[in-house]
Amino acid sequence: MAPTDIALVAPEMDAHGPVLPAMVWGTVSEPTQFRHPAANREAQLPGALVAYAFKRSKRRSIGFVVGAQGLVVSAPKWVPLAEVDAAVRSKGGWIVQKLGQSQERQAQQQATRVAWQNGSAFPYLGQPLTLVLEPALHRAHKGALVIDNTLRLGLPLDAAPAQIRAAVHKWLLLQARALFVERLNHFAPLLGVQWKRLALSNATTRWGSASTLGSIRLNWRLLHHRMAVVDYVVVHELSHLRFMDHSAQFWATVASIVPGYAPLRAELRSVVVPRWDEL
Repeated sequence: MAPTDIALVAPEMDAHGPVLPAMVWGTVSEPTQFRHPAANREAQLPGALVAYAFKRSKRRSIGFVVGAQGLVVSAPKWVPLAEVDAAVRSKGGWIVQKLGQSQERQAQQQATRVAWQNGSAFPYLGQPLTLVLEPALHRAHKGALVIDNTLRLGLPLDAAPAQIRAAVHKWLLLQARALFVERLNHFAPLLGVQWKRLALSNATTRWGSASTLGSIRLNWRLLHHRMAVVDYVVVHELSHLRFMDHSAQFWATVASIVPGYAPLRAELRSVVVPRWDEL
């Protein structure tokens, strides 16, 4: 794609620095705008005005990172601004596309935010599970019991959101370990491998990993996804016990157990699950 001419200008300044609002969508009469809170440069790219954070770094080339706050461009000290401007122009279409996708994903994450209170719901194995607080729930059920798509917790009706969230988290960890062990034991003989140890992961961007020693790490947040997706991840990690790479042989191994893994892999990347880093 041929470069599109753009104008790069410094943002308006006040006594405290750049005057830049948070990232916002444009209106019908205005171009779409993406603004990083720490922006110090702007670029009119195809279909959008992008205010981004530019910084010098020790890296060897110009780098682009699109995150939740917007675009960050970094470049070595010896690279002139004219070359940085040219790089931004050449990446214009990609930048606008990624910023749009990032903003859409943030909106989806906000929509999946759980209100930790009596009667709210969260996804469990692909289906909504409703929270019901039952102060008199018997201790024999360890303070939690699932009945008819409801998770009944032995908590007072006026329990604080943080207390409810902690109770659900504890319950999910117990369910995750039990389910993952069962699925690992089911698929390992089919693949001709042996796993040695299971650890639950709390990573925000990685669903699982495997080591040459037979250790498997699986993200407990997988329980938000439906069972077919969980099985794909389990098979994926067990297959790494045969091939510690993503070679054609590895993917053939995955396909031998989960022939239709491609849509499941895409679903794992596209479906947004609740965030647990905040109430």
